[in-house]
Amino acid sequence: MTSRLPPWLTVFVMLLALPVLAADAQRTGTWGAVVREQQLQLSLQPKDRPDSHHGFSVPLADFQGLSTADGSSAPFKLVREAGTFDFEGQFKDGQGVGTWRFNPDASYAKKLAELGIPKPDADEQFLLASVNVGPKRVQALAASGQKVTTVEELVHVGIFNVTPEYVRAMAAEGYPKLTVQQLVDCRIHNVTPERIQGLAALGFKGLPLDSLLSMSIHNVTPDFVKEMRGLGFQELSADDLVAMRIHGVTPAFVKEMREAGYTNATADDFVSMRIHGIDSVFVRSMSKKRK
Repeated sequence: MTSRLPPWLTVFVMLLALPVLAADAQRTGTWGAVVREQQLQLSLQPKDRPDSHHGFSVPLADFQGLSTADGSSAPFKLVREAGTFDFEGQFKDGQGVGTWRFNPDASYAKKLAELGIPKPDADEQFLLASVNVGPKRVQALAASGQKVTTVEELVHVGIFNVTPEYVRAMAAEGYPKLTVQQLVDCRIHNVTPERIQGLAALGFKGLPLDSLLSMSIHNVTPDFVKEMRGLGFQELSADDLVAMRIHGVTPAFVKEMREAGYTNATADDFVSMRIHGIDSVFVRSMSKKRK
């Protein structure tokens, strides 16, 4: 089953594809940006890696000195715990180009070490600055019961926006003791408190996390459950619904096959039809052959 990557996961893939820079390399290069929905979507191109692009989005309000008005060429900056990005360039029609420089914060690694996190190398500190995480997030998560212990975990926390608010919201919905990795997985697959509430209202309350993740991965939404129940499938389990999604048993397919004569087919029957390539076109072709 194919699906489009959400924007934050696309950015994550871009970050992973970025070549590792030498620890002593100067962090400078060129940038391009687009203003969209109160965000500046940045693409940074390192000077010594002209074929590489490092992309991330930042709220306009996070910048200092930024003006995106036509013709604006005022320098602006983005201050993070891990360091500061300084930008020069010009904007026109909601797009900008120019040069950038990253100046790492010398005290950042020490502050992380005091919290039990190993020292990040220069590349990791650059990445941590772009995803905007550091000691403050580590301390806030610790206060909510989540201990971040590695640079990799901290990077994932930043990329997938694992916040204390999200931790507390998941706990309130019945998932109080998730690991950092489980919280990251939930964020990746869009397991939200609202989705949990919607499923619980339909009888799917207290699901094991694996089931909840599987339903989210395969887009078993409350609306899908309601549609299937409207077609007479009142007692489907979470696994049944996931199987239907995996094999493409949609409400439209059920209606199509019922119109073709399969009025008493069960959910398992419809899944089997999909597995074996049986649809209304196949049924009509077989009927013609019999004639």
